[in-house]
Amino acid sequence: MADFKLSVALFLLLSGMVLFGDIQCRTLQKICPLYCLEDVKYMTCESSGNEKLDPVCNCCFAPQNCTLHLTNGNQIHC
Repeated sequence: MADFKLSVALFLLLSGMVLFGDIQCRTLQKICPLYCLEDVKYMTCESSGNEKLDPVCNCCFAPQNCTLHLTNGNQIHC
């Protein structure tokens, strides 16, 4: 009977550790600012070559390895 209680306690402990680790990993995701760059003219991405893509609000909404091209000629690498 003691072995059964120990097994259940160990199972619950390990399950809690896995669940807590999963929750902790989810909270470490990228945090996006709540503002939009209004002067983004277009976007280019490495995956699409030199094709001018529709602009996005900021780098949080752009795929990885993309560049936002602003109307004043500046670029923001995401």
